[in-house]
Amino acid sequence: MNTTLDLLKKNTKGVIADFDMHRVPLKLLEMGCLPGNDVELLEVAPLGDPIYLCINDTHLSIRKELAKEILVEVVE
Repeated sequence: MNTTLDLLKKNTKGVIADFDMHRVPLKLLEMGCLPGNDVELLEVAPLGDPIYLCINDTHLSIRKELAKEILVEVVE
């Protein structure tokens, strides 16, 4: 099942499927946010933004606005 990163549920794992290279910052790519890498939603801030992720053992926080740009294949 494909969805965007902002719609993942807490503790759900997936694999990054695709994104627009022009809309995702280079810094995020350098931290491992690349197609084929594993991603897990660890925590959501109390007001829903930002979200806390683990991408290939790298922990990072991103805004939901950016997470909407990243397509993820959910792993069940």
